[in-house]
Amino acid sequence: MTKRLWITATLLFPLSLLARELNCTVEIDRSQVQGAGLSVFTSLQSAIADYMNNRDWSDARFSPNERIECRLFLTIKEYDEPMMRGDLQIQSSRPVYNSTYTTTLLNHKDTRIEFEYREGEPLIFSENTFESNLTALLNFYAYLILGLDFDSFSPEGGDRFYAKADNIVYMAQSSGQSGWRMLEDNRNRSAIIKTFTDKSGAPLRDFIYTYHRKGLDEMSMSPDKGRANITAAIDNMKKVYDTAPMSIALPMFKDAKLDEIINIYSRSPESERKRVHQLLSYIFPAESSRIDAMVNGKNQ
Repeated sequence: MTKRLWITATLLFPLSLLARELNCTVEIDRSQVQGAGLSVFTSLQSAIADYMNNRDWSDARFSPNERIECRLFLTIKEYDEPMMRGDLQIQSSRPVYNSTYTTTLLNHKDTRIEFEYREGEPLIFSENTFESNLTALLNFYAYLILGLDFDSFSPEGGDRFYAKADNIVYMAQSSGQSGWRMLEDNRNRSAIIKTFTDKSGAPLRDFIYTYHRKGLDEMSMSPDKGRANITAAIDNMKKVYDTAPMSIALPMFKDAKLDEIINIYSRSPESERKRVHQLLSYIFPAESSRIDAMVNGKNQ
């Protein structure tokens, strides 16, 4: 698996065969909304899918089979035309070198979703202005997905995408919409992007690269070396915990990676299992029952 480089793509594939970055599946659950017609939600789903998939989010070009697999699952809990409120589950993954396995990069639920949408309304992209809360949300998570993906292939490879996401937060903070303000809570979008752009987030960025590129990608050639690098990556997450135990990075790491790590080490030598069990138990004491299954050699 090579770094995602525009020049490499253009050398290997004719421009006509190059694809945009995201392959995003969009689903909307409106079951909690009573008395609303289906058509506005069908229109919204189509508009979001088109917005995410048919746009150049950067100057990078991917071959069709390199597009980043991602999913937006929007649950509408309140609808007072044109205002919608609910939750958004954002997931993304990337393939592991020389295998059919895909690994989760992002599995996050944003519980502060609110925006206005009218049936048939076009979603307008702008990089430098706040067009609407809906497009700001989509832009933010598109750039976060890209940043994580690029970080997993090269050290600090996602810098430019995190910078774009940070700019979206800056513009949105003056909108008065929920989920953007710095002091609102420690789990919102402002807190998320801060973990990737502040110097204190360096161990997290190291984790993403080491875990994926030097860990999972190495395992097809050398399982022992790959696992050793994954253990080193988890040590970096301990540094995040020691520095900022309330960081949003920790639940994001848990939701994306904990089950995968348990599965990897449930088959590893006992000394490795005990070391990783010790690290994970220290970082996530509330998850002891899940983590103990790894030490017992049980696969969940």
